[in-house]
Amino acid sequence: MRAVNLLPRDEGRARRQPGAVSLTAVLGAVLLTAVLCGWFLMASSGVSDKQGELDARRAELAAIPPPAPPDASQATLVAEKDARLSLLGKALANRIAWDRVLREISLVVPDDVWLESMNTNGPDPAAAGAAPPPGQPATTAAGNFAITGYTYSHDGVARLLARLAVIPHLENVKLGSSVLEADGPRAVVKFAISASVRNAQVAS
Repeated sequence: MRAVNLLPRDEGRARRQPGAVSLTAVLGAVLLTAVLCGWFLMASSGVSDKQGELDARRAELAAIPPPAPPDASQATLVAEKDARLSLLGKALANRIAWDRVLREISLVVPDDVWLESMNTNGPDPAAAGAAPPPGQPATTAAGNFAITGYTYSHDGVARLLARLAVIPHLENVKLGSSVLEADGPRAVVKFAISASVRNAQVAS
């Protein structure tokens, strides 16, 4: 007898496999589209929130009133302030530190010298800041200084002159007179010395 195969062929299964692959591809595409749509919606929501916050800040900025322009009284006050600062700067530029000058003098006076009088004066306010005459250098002196006193010899006067010459606030130290007086029980020398005082800015 001839053998007969009664089992169904695999043609149906082979025909059904391409359909399953197509279904999987469609489901993947749908899922990817859903994910992209969700991400787009979230991004759009964030942009809308930021835009709303920006619009609110712009509205607040527009609600602030602009500053009022300065009136004439404020301009006058500013001009007066500038003028006072300028005068103060000129005064400080020609200031004499008398406390420092006197302290320096007290430190250099020899033990055998005693002072009788001391005369000082500051700069002339009218001449302060004035330009020197043509052809002459500008001076740094801001005042004058003069002393008279006694010592026992002309050597003591010379020592005092040498010490005064090294004081930073003094310049042009000169001997006006040096006279020996022998009327008392011991001979003494009376002297007179003058100098120019530098202003605080130059001396420092």
